Amino acid sequence: MKRWFSRMGISLLFAVLFAPAALAANAFDVYRDPSCGCCGAWVDYMRAQGYTVTVHQDQPMATVKARFGVPPGAVSCHTAVIEGYVVEGHVPVEDIRRLLAERPDAIGIAAPGMPMGSPGMEMGAPERYDVVLIGRDGSTRVYATHGLAA
Repeated sequence: MKRWFSRMGISLLFAVLFAPAALAANAFDVYRDPSCGCCGAWVDYMRAQGYTVTVHQDQPMATVKARFGVPPGAVSCHTAVIEGYVVEGHVPVEDIRRLLAERPDAIGIAAPGMPMGSPGMEMGAPERYDVVLIGRDGSTRVYATHGLAA
């Protein structure tokens, strides 16, 4: 019994020490316009995927995008930040997980525009769309392709 309590104590100690780091690793800050319903749908999607999301709705979006280095060709309706990376727009969770696993030297990833069929944009006919990697110099290249015949 004493050994069991000792193991439980060690387990609790590790949980207390490392749980905040694990939770922080799953934490997004999302900047969005309060009137945009699809942004709210993407936030709900990310929460359903197990992420903690803090929403900021009080800042001009052009200023947010400039602050985080989102180039004009990669702009979408909302901007999220996780572990130092920008996630612009309706990016699927699998691309975010890949970004965080690979950790490229980049600003982040984006689903430019508001592609139909992307997470949070499920209304209307789905379309083929690219998620792009945003380089530190503002350049973009295709990171993943989704949608019809992807």
